[in-house]
Amino acid sequence: MAAETAIATSEEAVLVKSLVERSRKAQAQIENYSQEQVDELITAMVWSVARQDVAEKIAKFTVEETQLGNYDGKFLKIFKKTRAALFDIIDDKSVGILEDDKERNIVKIAKPVGVIGALTPCTNPEATPVIKAISAVKGRNSIIIAPHPRSKLTNKMICDLMREALKACGAPEDLVISMDSPSMEGTAELMKQCDRILATGGAPMVTSAYSSGTPALGVGAGNAVITVDDTADLDEAAEKIRISKTLDLAASCSSDNAVIAFESNVEALLEKLQAKGGYICSAEEKAKLQSIIWEDGHIAPRIVAQPASVLAEMAGIDLPDEKTFFIVPETGTGPEHPFSGEKMSVVMAFYTVKDIDGAIAMTNAIQAYQGQGHSCGIYSYSDENIMKFAYATKTSRVMVNQPQAASNSGNLWNGMRQTFSLGCGSWGGNSTNNNITWRDLINETWVSKPLAVTKVIPSDDVLFGKVMAKFK
Repeated sequence: MAAETAIATSEEAVLVKSLVERSRKAQAQIENYSQEQVDELITAMVWSVARQDVAEKIAKFTVEETQLGNYDGKFLKIFKKTRAALFDIIDDKSVGILEDDKERNIVKIAKPVGVIGALTPCTNPEATPVIKAISAVKGRNSIIIAPHPRSKLTNKMICDLMREALKACGAPEDLVISMDSPSMEGTAELMKQCDRILATGGAPMVTSAYSSGTPALGVGAGNAVITVDDTADLDEAAEKIRISKTLDLAASCSSDNAVIAFESNVEALLEKLQAKGGYICSAEEKAKLQSIIWEDGHIAPRIVAQPASVLAEMAGIDLPDEKTFFIVPETGTGPEHPFSGEKMSVVMAFYTVKDIDGAIAMTNAIQAYQGQGHSCGIYSYSDENIMKFAYATKTSRVMVNQPQAASNSGNLWNGMRQTFSLGCGSWGGNSTNNNITWRDLINETWVSKPLAVTKVIPSDDVLFGKVMAKFK
């Protein structure tokens, strides 16, 4: 049954109602917690999963359950990404007065939303529940996490660890609840009953979130496009493209799906990418890959986040042992050129253009097909090219000289907010462009006092002077 039309059975509706009631009761108990108390809770929650031995166990278990990605990628996310997410928000003020705007004489006070209903994907099931949970609790909310069925045991393991941490701090365990037997119908019911939805997952589920009747924060499809201009350090670019393309076997929506090179550096870049583990496909091999990646116009689940060697075996390609990702030469965009879209695998399309104008046009054409609003990257040391690219592309994020998959959602080397929920703005059908974090999961009360000096509307000559002559 499609997510948009999923209808919960009476038994599922009752079960979800009981979860929401438990969650709401727990949230009420921390509604008046101090900043210090809140920050202790989220610190304990991260520590419960990010300890070396625990992180190793989670990473191993996640790969075993989902058969997606690899141990190294999962370990980095649960061990390092969760730490970085905590570090990013721990000093934020989320209780009491957030802002005191003296000029407008307005004070903004933080208030919790209530029960957050969170949807998490099977491609990033290890750190996503943690980051969503600490964002919720940072705002003095509770959270119910509905995982993809393929990662339900991983989700339960992680939520149980966080619940133990909450209990150790004297807080109610039900601030974090795992939906242990997820279904489309049950998740749809959760979205109806919670106070705000934080949806990360496939397009049908995000669409369902927006149509649930509950305020929702969703994400758009990824299809990151990377430009390498004629000022780039090609060694740097090749290594960072490799990192992004192969991180957790491209489970991330921010993985490089297409690389655009200038004519002047295309041969040198391809040579360096091959030295980093890239394998350039022939026309015949391209057709073979296409036959296994898509089924009836959709990405085949069996190819998602799999090693290059597995894809090669499926496709009947003789891949050298040292090769870890595929490079597919491409010229066109749209449905007739499926490699221009998201691939969720260690496969990237490769385009050649003349200059920055060509790169902008190609990026926009690719993302008009898939991924508009999500993200782009550029390897360049020309501020003129960087800013021209940023102004002219329809994107929420432009990563400059950074591995895209490891940077869009925040990292220690940039100032992006740490999250796994990337809003794509109106371009991607989302209500926000934000890297979604705790500030998106609170209500704010604005206290307005009279100004010391009342504002005076200026005369028409002053206010309309520049346009008045046009109406004579």
